[in-house]
Amino acid sequence: MLHLIHRAGQYTGRIAIATPEGRYAYEALLAASARVAGQLLNGKTDLQEAPVAFMVRPGFEYVATQWGIWRAGGIAVPLCVSHPLPALRYVVQDARAGALVADPEFEHLLRPLAEEVGIPFYPSGTAQAHTGKLPEVASSRRAMILYTSGTTGKPKGVVTTYEALEAQISTLVQAWEWQPTDHILNILPLHHVHGIVNVLSCALWSGACCEFLPKFDAEAVLEVFRRGAVNVFMAVPTIYYKLIAAWEALPAGEQAAVSASLRRFRLMVSGSAALPVSVLEKWRHISGHTLLERYGMTEMGMAVSNPYRGQRRPGYIGQPLPGVQLRLVDEKGQEIRQEGVAGEIQVKGPNVFREYWQKPEATREAFTPDGWFRTGDIATLEAGSYRILGRNSVDIIKSGGYKISALEIEEVLRTHPHIKDCGVVGIADEEWGELVAASLVPAAD
Repeated sequence: MLHLIHRAGQYTGRIAIATPEGRYAYEALLAASARVAGQLLNGKTDLQEAPVAFMVRPGFEYVATQWGIWRAGGIAVPLCVSHPLPALRYVVQDARAGALVADPEFEHLLRPLAEEVGIPFYPSGTAQAHTGKLPEVASSRRAMILYTSGTTGKPKGVVTTYEALEAQISTLVQAWEWQPTDHILNILPLHHVHGIVNVLSCALWSGACCEFLPKFDAEAVLEVFRRGAVNVFMAVPTIYYKLIAAWEALPAGEQAAVSASLRRFRLMVSGSAALPVSVLEKWRHISGHTLLERYGMTEMGMAVSNPYRGQRRPGYIGQPLPGVQLRLVDEKGQEIRQEGVAGEIQVKGPNVFREYWQKPEATREAFTPDGWFRTGDIATLEAGSYRILGRNSVDIIKSGGYKISALEIEEVLRTHPHIKDCGVVGIADEEWGELVAASLVPAAD
């Protein structure tokens, strides 16, 4: 069984989840998840890896549902609360979900879908007390299916085992020195690995508190920071960009109060997309922190990180995390051993996913014959740290025989005082193969 849930027994009296509606102890989370497990089992002794889809807003009921699925022996399949019905139908049908759990506010949308597919529908928060025995779930079993963004076709279900989840969580807890006294604000989507593993699961593994807001609002986030309880924060570059804009709009006195609170934080992390150096520098001015950049994917959790203690180099993702093997290979599949030469990142370790759900051919293509996962991301090793150049299929522009990083060009353009933001892409060209094209957002009208 996932050690995450067993560990909660060490922290029964501590606050696990904080929301505008209330504060919930680990003891309450264990009791609620047991009720959910009993509801899903419905007389069975074990769900035996039956996928259970759920669409629950971030908060206590989300975690109780996720843990309940695991405790019943099912595979958790979180749905995005903002996705339209066709996208939800695709995931529910592709995952072959055996049940569907959703907040009552989504019942009008999802109960008909459950009836259409022929599976039970359960409104969240309605499970009754469960007194029966819950199954013992082996760590080698499948725990979760997260769907990729589908940039190269329809989304694929990434299957992660309990063993892989535990490797992803425990490695980050060690590397980023999580403590029971930590308090993190989670404003990330809970159908992605960033919000589920890096924030929620690491906090609960450690006996810390995970706080949720109903939705992202930059001003509300800054107000939470001012209260002084939060000391860990993780977000994507776009969120930091919005927080900087909100801070800049505050009166000088309120700016000072927010900055004073931020300087007391223990850790701030940025990931899921390339962090513009300009954003890093502005946030450092506001908060006094150099954001910790890291690198990961749905298929492997986090694989590389800048150090918690030590120098963090802007624009670099750092070194492989403990237990993770990483190599760069050229287009012929040969390992690159010298620094400064670009190659595809390939990863091996206990953190790597098992398979793409019901897609054996895609799974085979994702791995090399000797078992390395092909990430499709291009990077270089420079002075001991890895630097991402971009996605091989999107961010690497092949022009005149050269491989050009769109991300590097974007970094240069953002240093211009009249450019607020930009996006660089390659456009097909008969002579050059691809031309470099930029879309610019001016700093003023």
